Amino acid sequence: MSDIQWRIKGRDFVHCNCAYGCPCQFNAPPTYGDCQAVAAFDVVEGHHGDVRLDGLRFGMVARWPGAIHEGGGEVVPIVDQRASPEQREAILRIMTGQDTEPGATIFQVFSATFETLHDPVFTRIDLELDVDARTARLNVPDLIEARGEPIVNPVTGETHQARINLPDGFEYDVTEIGRGWAQTRGPIQLSLADSNAQFAYLEMTGNGVVH
Repeated sequence: MSDIQWRIKGRDFVHCNCAYGCPCQFNAPPTYGDCQAVAAFDVVEGHHGDVRLDGLRFGMVARWPGAIHEGGGEVVPIVDQRASPEQREAILRIMTGQDTEPGATIFQVFSATFETLHDPVFTRIDLELDVDARTARLNVPDLIEARGEPIVNPVTGETHQARINLPDGFEYDVTEIGRGWAQTRGPIQLSLADSNAQFAYLEMTGNGVVH
């Protein structure tokens, strides 16, 4: 781990192909044996060393042939086109687990499981995200079209609320669970329908999640 200190505070929307709740959060095998996901991170305030990251976004499209910890994955990193060259480098260092204690964040853990790292894409990331309402719309031109919604009670038709709390988690402390849909293009092509989605407030540093 380098001496560079970083911190980000904001929100995220993560949508995968597992059943609602995602068994991976409980150290169980993924629902269908593999893992496919899109993710977007909205930095309200943050820094990497002296480089400010306030107001920027980044995301990814990722896929693993089995459980994430078994490796063999691939990822397309996506970085906000508004970022300066210094900000782009800072975000990519965070996303690839650099300047981070081993096992401390989702980025460092995932980076150890990727066999293929596709070229990063610098583009517009349109994200509408309401964590408490469990709603999201994510559009990355030519890469991702996704949305998230609350789970609906099949009997009453009312929206259903469920949360996961991971006191020692490496992505979040508490996340709201919903459902999502996504289509991706480019190097990793996914089609996800009515499967797990997570909506969370996040705060993390190179030493891990702030709980």
